[in-house]
Amino acid sequence: MGVLAKIPSFLQSTIKAATPQLKIIQRYALVELVPPSPRDLPAIRSGISKLIHSAKTGSFKNLTVKEATLNTLVAIEVYCWFFIGECIGKRHIVGYDV
Repeated sequence: MGVLAKIPSFLQSTIKAATPQLKIIQRYALVELVPPSPRDLPAIRSGISKLIHSAKTGSFKNLTVKEATLNTLVAIEVYCWFFIGECIGKRHIVGYDV
């Protein structure tokens, strides 16, 4: 039996093994990757005002290491999603098509 004959069975076993994990990923993606709805706007507005207030008063210096790490990871996530959106929007990975 050649390598080419083994490919379909390999693909079937890979799909069978990956299906439960992909269902979990899909379930979380449907919740986490949706754009904000109009009912989310008050929470977003209060979060931004809290951020501005903590920057003005310096209360961000009193965060625990766990909170600061979490805030840093969220900022990195937003930064990465921004650049992924840029790549999707310009339809190129590097540079703009001028």
